[in-house]
Amino acid sequence: MKPPGAPDTTAEDNYRENLNTRMMCPDCREFPPNLIEEFSSGDMVCASCGLVLGDKIIDTRSEWRTFANDDQGNDDPSRVGDAMNPLLNGSQLETGIAFGEGMRSRELHRAQSRLQNDKATKGLLSAYREISQLCDAINISKTVQDSAKHIFKLTDDAKLFKGKPQDAVIAGCIFIACRQADVPRTFREIFALTKVSKKEIGRTFKALEKFLQSNQEANTSRSLLHSLKSDNTASTSAPQLCARYCSGLNFNNPHLMEKISKQLAEKSSSVKDLAGRSPLSVAAACIYMTSHLMGEPRSSKDIATVAGVSDGTIKTAYRFLYQARERLVESSWKGADIDKLPAN
Repeated sequence: MKPPGAPDTTAEDNYRENLNTRMMCPDCREFPPNLIEEFSSGDMVCASCGLVLGDKIIDTRSEWRTFANDDQGNDDPSRVGDAMNPLLNGSQLETGIAFGEGMRSRELHRAQSRLQNDKATKGLLSAYREISQLCDAINISKTVQDSAKHIFKLTDDAKLFKGKPQDAVIAGCIFIACRQADVPRTFREIFALTKVSKKEIGRTFKALEKFLQSNQEANTSRSLLHSLKSDNTASTSAPQLCARYCSGLNFNNPHLMEKISKQLAEKSSSVKDLAGRSPLSVAAACIYMTSHLMGEPRSSKDIATVAGVSDGTIKTAYRFLYQARERLVESSWKGADIDKLPAN
């Protein structure tokens, strides 16, 4: 009889094959087996007789060591140093000595700092910090910042601007990095940011453009940074400026205003009287025309404040757009009313 409380079993359960396998020493025949895993050699060894039963075993232990002080309760799984930084020189595989509490620890930290941080590395780090601070001030992305740093390092390695003020070089690097990333900034904006004259920024830009074109191998090298494009340094166009200027005018529908002003700026190239005019004035005039066209008028003074051009310049450029309004305004623009356009 089946004892009370015993689980129900069948004949199949009683005669099911035992698929569990156990490694056992063929000489000792001990059960349970007395085996030891020697991870240093990757062997499975019998602890009783020393017979090697297996090799190339997998080490299942933690793959890191912690060097934190046990008495402080730290749990530091770090096992490697920092990643290689392509913007710095040297192997960067040195061991760092932290600034500790004891006098000897502080002395070792200072001694290592004097030995490792050479003058060239300190200069690069200082320039990189300044580039990051300037780019953050005008909301330039991290990718563009890395491009500017990469360009600066290329020029520093080639000694291209030896003896030239570092502020001018940094301004030129930021200017050309913005153009390469299709987020261009004008000379006037870079001047307001860095306080380097527009004439000096232009000189630096021309030298950088020529240097990048002659340094194709370095620009297209495979690195952690995105490749630099020496052919994407064209001047800033009016459609590219419309998006940034529209965002600063607090329109109710900024995306629509940006879209129409961009299309208007692209079509304005067919207006002969606007040929040779600054893209800033053309973009500002297009936004001025779009704002009245779509029923969200902005004064020329408000647009001049955002665009950085004079009120008279905007009205002069708008006068030429107004004369060609029948040809520029498309019927597919919903909500556009050509009768709302002012004469000046």
